[in-house]
Amino acid sequence: MAYTFTTLKTAIQDYTQNSETTFVTQLPRFILNAEERILKECQLDVFRKASIGTATIGNSYLAKPTDFLAQNSLSVTNSSSKEFLLYKQVTLLQDYSPDSTDTGVPKYYSDWDEATFLLAPTPNANFTVELHYFYRPDSITTTTSGTTWLGTNAELALLYGALVEAYTFMKGEADMLQLYDVRFKESLQWLKNLGEGLQTRDQYRYDRVRRDVA
Repeated sequence: MAYTFTTLKTAIQDYTQNSETTFVTQLPRFILNAEERILKECQLDVFRKASIGTATIGNSYLAKPTDFLAQNSLSVTNSSSKEFLLYKQVTLLQDYSPDSTDTGVPKYYSDWDEATFLLAPTPNANFTVELHYFYRPDSITTTTSGTTWLGTNAELALLYGALVEAYTFMKGEADMLQLYDVRFKESLQWLKNLGEGLQTRDQYRYDRVRRDVA
C-alpha cells in the first residue's frame, strides 16, 4: 500500500504500539532518517535532474543547485559543441591550473564545498553549462500533498527504515530491531534492482531478466 505522511506515522505507531508523547513528536525524524538512508544507498533515475546555468568569465567557481545531492555529469557549450568535463579531486585541479588568472575552456571540475564546484582552468568566457545530478526530493514530512514517490513506490523501504529508527530510539528488543533491519535491507535491495538494474537496460538490447528454475 502507498503511504502518506499521516498513514505512515499511524503505521509506525501501530507496529511499535507506542503513543507516548516524546515518541510521537520524533516520528518525522524517524521518517527523515529513513529517507536519507534510501537516497544515499540507491541511485534511482526518478531522482535525477538537469540544470542549465552559466560559468562566468574569470570565475573558477560554479554554484550547485540548492537540492543537489551528487553529480552525474557536467558539460559546457563551446562554439555550439557540448564538451563534458572530467570530475577530479581538488588537488589535481590546483596542480593543473595553479594560477586562477590563467583562463581557458574548463576541462575539469571538482567539489569545492557543499554549495560550489571548482572549475579548471578558469573560464575565459561566459559558458552555458548543463549539470545532470541526483537531487534531494521533498520529504514526505513536508510536502503539502503528504505524498511522495518514495511513499508511493518504495513504501516498504520507507516503513521498515523508519521502524529501525523508531526501535533504536525506543531501545527496543534486539530481535525485533534485527527483524526490521533485515526487512529494510530486503526492501532496499528491491529498490536497487529497480534503479540500478531494470532501469538501466531494455529488452531490445538485453533479453528479459531470467532466473534459474528449481
